[in-house]
Amino acid sequence: MKLFKSAQIAAGLAATALVLAACGGGSDTPAASSTGGSAPAAEAPITIGIGQYVSHPSLDAVVTGFKKGMTDAGYTEGDKVKYDFANAQADQANNTAMIGKFASDKDMKLVLAVATPTAQAAAQAITNIPVLFSAVTDPLAAKLVKSLEEPGANVTGTSDKNPVKEQLELLKKIKPDAKTVGIVYSSGEVNSQVQVEWAKEAGAELGLSIEEKAISASSEVQQAAAALNVDAFYVPTDNAVVSALEGLLQVAQDKKIPVISADGESVKRGATATYGLNYEKLGEQTAEMAVKLLKGETQAATMPVETITKVELYLNTTAAEKIGLTFPADLLSEAAETYK
Repeated sequence: MKLFKSAQIAAGLAATALVLAACGGGSDTPAASSTGGSAPAAEAPITIGIGQYVSHPSLDAVVTGFKKGMTDAGYTEGDKVKYDFANAQADQANNTAMIGKFASDKDMKLVLAVATPTAQAAAQAITNIPVLFSAVTDPLAAKLVKSLEEPGANVTGTSDKNPVKEQLELLKKIKPDAKTVGIVYSSGEVNSQVQVEWAKEAGAELGLSIEEKAISASSEVQQAAAALNVDAFYVPTDNAVVSALEGLLQVAQDKKIPVISADGESVKRGATATYGLNYEKLGEQTAEMAVKLLKGETQAATMPVETITKVELYLNTTAAEKIGLTFPADLLSEAAETYK
């Protein structure tokens, strides 16, 4: 009988211990979670698709700036965000396939489309998540938005509209006797056609005649430039031309004429000068828009298209020397970047 009572007491004590353990009492061990006893799983990083139309320094800088801006906002790569990056390399079939892949990814939260052709493809194929474009000169002409103030759908972004008149005025400062300006541009890029028209309008005011030569592929750039008998070249933000810029620069050097580019990166590569945009900062600005969209602070339909209003003077003294030009002292002192 005593043995039976002892067994009953032992069993009771064991049961009590189990209850105390389950409640967290009588122990230094933290209580188990009411959701199942394990720590909550880390939140998976969101997926952002980045589609770039072609490789060249300006577009590369947009992507670099976008990632930097996202990191600065707390979206660290691998932890808070992962990027699905693809480059169409100026091939329309690749461009379509790249955007099609993004459209079919159910985990993707946002797409960054870099350059006009990629933005156009994304706007047509992706309707369920925000699409941000960057390095698009004229979003209205490209039919990406209904208006710059209220885009009206799931597409908005940043424009790299360049100050064409100021850039041609710069040409007059460094080569006052210039009368004709040659522009090689891609017939397949809406943004390039728009810039040619802007150049004609500005040229008429400045006493400059614009001579144009359309191409269908970057392999034609050097030959097209050589066919133009002009006093200077103007290079718009044309992806086909900028990706093959060295060919045009060689022609300009042989002709001993200056090259005014639409962007600062091209001056670094050997163009003579420009009042241009900083494309890395443009990417950072696009990232700020992305963060607002991801946090639900606004919607693309009502988020105005943004531009960088401040331009900077870029000069290449080595390029100038090769064609017998010397920059005025006031321009040298004004320059944000002087490449040698």
